[in-house]
Amino acid sequence: MINYAFQNIDQSDIDSVVEVLKSQLITQGPKIEEFEKAVASKVDATHAVAVNSATSALHLACLALEVGPDDWVWTSPNTFVASANCAIHCGANIDFVDIDSRTYNMSIDHLLEKLKISKRLNKLPKVVIPVHFAGQPCDMVAIHKLSQEYGFQVIEDASHAIGAEYNKIKVGSCYHSQITIFSFHPVKIITSGEGGMLLTNENKIFERLIRLRTHGITNKKKFMDLQEVNDDEIWNYQQIELGFNFRLTDIHASLGISQLKRLDKFLNDRHEIAKYYDKNLKHLPITLPYQELGNYSSYHLYPIRIKKNVASKKQNEILNLLKKNGILANLHYPPVHLHPFYKAMGFKKNDFIEAEQYHREVLTLPLYSGLTKDQLNYVIDIMNKIFIS
Repeated sequence: MINYAFQNIDQSDIDSVVEVLKSQLITQGPKIEEFEKAVASKVDATHAVAVNSATSALHLACLALEVGPDDWVWTSPNTFVASANCAIHCGANIDFVDIDSRTYNMSIDHLLEKLKISKRLNKLPKVVIPVHFAGQPCDMVAIHKLSQEYGFQVIEDASHAIGAEYNKIKVGSCYHSQITIFSFHPVKIITSGEGGMLLTNENKIFERLIRLRTHGITNKKKFMDLQEVNDDEIWNYQQIELGFNFRLTDIHASLGISQLKRLDKFLNDRHEIAKYYDKNLKHLPITLPYQELGNYSSYHLYPIRIKKNVASKKQNEILNLLKKNGILANLHYPPVHLHPFYKAMGFKKNDFIEAEQYHREVLTLPLYSGLTKDQLNYVIDIMNKIFIS
C-alpha cells in the first residue's frame, strides 16, 4: 500500500538512537536540551520546550497563558481535535472561526466579523489558535494586528508547518504570537517517534512551561518557599503548582535531532512531489492546493478538492477506488464541531459552512519524502483512470 504519509528513517537515525540506548541516560539526559536548542535556532525562536506530543504542547500552551473557566478559546474547525480539546482540558469554552476558501486556514474576514460581534456581547476570546493547515502558513500579520486591537493572545498550531515561512518570517519564530507548537509524529515533516515542542520568546512563559512539563516542580530558588530550603542543601526541589509528566525522552530527542539535520531535504522533496502532482493532475476536475504569494509551505499534506459539478464520481467512491488500487488516501479533516462530543455542546451542521463544504470535497493524496517516482506515477495513473473512466 502507498500511504498518504510515511516516516523517512535512515541509518543515521538508527545510529543516533542506538547511541543513546548505550549511554547512561535514556530519559532526562542531554539530548532533550540539544534538540530544543537545535529547533529554536532553526526557526529563530528564543526558547523551546520539548514534550511527549503536540497534544501535550497545546495543553501546556493554554495553561501557560492562564486559560481557565469562563475564558473563550477560538480555533479552526478544519483541524485535528487536539487544537480544540486543549481549551476544554483547561475548563474553558471553545468556539470556531470558519476557513478561507482557498488556503483552508482560518479566514481573516470571518475572524474580524466574529470579533466585532463578540465585543458587543462581551465574549471576546482570551486565546486564538490559528492552524497552519497542510503546512500553508496562516496570515499571521493580520491575526497579530487583530490580537492587539481586541486583546487576545495567540498560540500557533504549527503541527504541520516546521520549515514553513511567510514573508520570509519562519513559522515558529513567534514573531506574531506568544507560543508556537510543533508535532513530531511519524506522519509529520520530521519525527521523534512521538513528540512535540513549544516555542516562545517570553522568559516568563518559558519558565512556566518547564515547570508544567514536570509536575509543576522547580529547583530554582527564586520560585521556591525558602523557609523549606537550607542553603547547604546540594539538591532540592518543590512542587509549586499542579503540572504533568509530559516529558520527552533522550531516545526520542536523539531521533528528532538526527531528523532535523535533513529537514531542508525533506522540504525540498515535498515541494518537488507537489510540483509534479500540479503538472500531471491539473487537467482533472479537481482543485489543486493553493499557495499564498509570499508563503513557503512545508507541504505536510497535498489536499485536492473534487469539483462536484464536473466530476463523475463522488468523494467516497474515489477513496474506495484508490484503496482498491493500493493507495491509502485520506481525508483531512472532519470538521471538529461535527464530532459527537462537540455536537453535544450545541454545535451543528451549517455553523461553519466553508469548512463543511471543503470536507465534502477534499481528498489527501500521498506526499512524503521517500515517495518514489514510480509510486508517484502510479498514483497519477490511477487518478487519471478513476476520473476519466
